Amino acid sequence: MAAARRMVVIGGDAAGMSAASRARRLSKRGELEILAFERGHFTSYSACGIPYWAGGLVNGPDDLVARTPEAHRGRGIDVRLRSEVTKIDVAGQRVRVRELDASGGAERWHGFDDLVIGTGARPRRPDMPGIDAPGVHGVQTLDDGRALLETLEGRTVERAVVVGAGYIGVEMAEALTRRGCRVTVLERGEQPMATLDPDMGRLVREAMTGLGIDTVTGAEVAEVLTGEDGRVRGVATKVSEYPAELVVLGLGVVPETRLAREAGLPLGASGGLLTDLAMRVRGHANIWAGGDCVEVLDLVSGRTRHIPLGTHANKQGQVIGTNIGGGYATFPGVVGTAVSKVCDLEIARTGLLEAQAEEVGLRFHAVTAESTSRAGYYPDARPMTVKVLAERRTGRLLGAQIVGREGAGKRVDSAAVALTAGMTVEQVASLDLGYAPPFSPVWDPVQVAARKAAAVVREAADR
Repeated sequence: MAAARRMVVIGGDAAGMSAASRARRLSKRGELEILAFERGHFTSYSACGIPYWAGGLVNGPDDLVARTPEAHRGRGIDVRLRSEVTKIDVAGQRVRVRELDASGGAERWHGFDDLVIGTGARPRRPDMPGIDAPGVHGVQTLDDGRALLETLEGRTVERAVVVGAGYIGVEMAEALTRRGCRVTVLERGEQPMATLDPDMGRLVREAMTGLGIDTVTGAEVAEVLTGEDGRVRGVATKVSEYPAELVVLGLGVVPETRLAREAGLPLGASGGLLTDLAMRVRGHANIWAGGDCVEVLDLVSGRTRHIPLGTHANKQGQVIGTNIGGGYATFPGVVGTAVSKVCDLEIARTGLLEAQAEEVGLRFHAVTAESTSRAGYYPDARPMTVKVLAERRTGRLLGAQIVGREGAGKRVDSAAVALTAGMTVEQVASLDLGYAPPFSPVWDPVQVAARKAAAVVREAADR
């Protein structure tokens, strides 16, 4: 009887375990052995839920776990927790693994027929005095979340500083506000949410200020201040100091590809692994990668980008598992859709920002429109701002951004579908979307902006 092929997975979260689970379903256990290494304590969890755990909206960590190691093992996947892969030997088709809880830190090699790299991303952690002091937290894994909760529940935290106003930054600002902390957000950019154009980011800043969150822009953090006990006592910028018993880093993430780089695997401009449409690492027939450690094709710009989202990771894992399990699947690319919130403010974007469009040489019209979430006469109709980018001459939709209250965020999905289909703003304005006064004005807010953009495109063509 022929020996079973071995699939080795590095990383026990979305991409890696989705790939393992899919490959397991498509193959017989005697034909495929699956071995997964995870350096943390959890598998298949929602890191996106950590801010809501911190804010007391959900329980954790167990409620954030979609499938436990025991559940995976029951399905024939050999999951090894607290096992860190320290080296990939491409030519020898093997990985070296350190058992983190074993005495002496002994390492051993494990061979593979197919290797899946799902190492994720790591939080940006600037090199500055005090950055590793107790009370300074990154937020990327459930282990990070547990450490943060231990600080919040084990000490008196009246003042908190969040460094960075991206998705994690604003979500953690909300979480800490819900816990009764006085929160200061320090952002070195012109406005919070660099994933939006500055004019839309300004709306986010105004709303955060109205919610009692002190948002300081143009703030370059120089040092984390510590007390006599070595714990954090504040954060210093080049011009001021902000006291705090807790500091959360929300500076974004970078692909965790040290192992891949040392193994000589191809990386893109952001440091993410480069793959083909089947999620196979370029130039390597039996090495696959997915999730936050890869770059993906942006369907609007035609370039690869690093867009770390769990939605992509799960889909890419499904593609990898299908291909290893004997089927066929591809991951065609993304349009860069993301949704977030801070308290009752909903923030969404898809496609390109102005700077991104300019970077790839696209010429465009940018149009902003004000609308409401429901018919204006219906109770609780809330204001909403929608911005769209339309390519000059063609009118092709290039991007959309939405800031508003209830009902704003998920409206971005219609724009995401239109981007994927390559539709023009005129076509978007003519879409047959659902209408009733409790849900929308007669003209949906996205269509209001698209209609305005279509008029600008036509006027420019007539000149």
